[in-house]
Amino acid sequence: MTPVQIIFLLCAALILASALMVVTTRNLIHAALWLVAALFGVAMLYAILDAGFLAVVQVVVYIGAIAILFIFAVMLTRREMRDRGPQLRKDWWLAALLSLLVFAGLAFLLVTQPGVNRSAAVMPEGLDTLGKLGAALVSPDAYVLPFEVASVLLLAALIGAVYVAASKK
Repeated sequence: MTPVQIIFLLCAALILASALMVVTTRNLIHAALWLVAALFGVAMLYAILDAGFLAVVQVVVYIGAIAILFIFAVMLTRREMRDRGPQLRKDWWLAALLSLLVFAGLAFLLVTQPGVNRSAAVMPEGLDTLGKLGAALVSPDAYVLPFEVASVLLLAALIGAVYVAASKK
């Protein structure tokens, strides 16, 4: 195994373990922190793939904004942060079995596809994908409207969280 493959397997194990802890922990703050760990593992995968821009966006947007906003929203609502209900349903084994079957089916599809083991083609020298992405985000003909709508929705969510958390006088 190459060092890159070992790092990939460690990142995948971190992501899977963190995702499992997100859905099994009873404390909401701990779940949010495990979500940050899972998102950081995804950022490490982007870095392994030499997608530095996506790795930085993953850290800044998802970890730095979304996950922290989630933590603040949970803390601002001043609710009990521990789930008091049962963690497992009676038919949990059915969901686990279905998850394993879906995983096995996807793994089978990946293994049987021709060319899965091939490496990606080398990017041509001088290709400015980051510049094209930046131009597309601010171009009126491309993604400026969805980009602005997303920012307004995040601002509305933050204002709503502050309003809900405000104490009644």
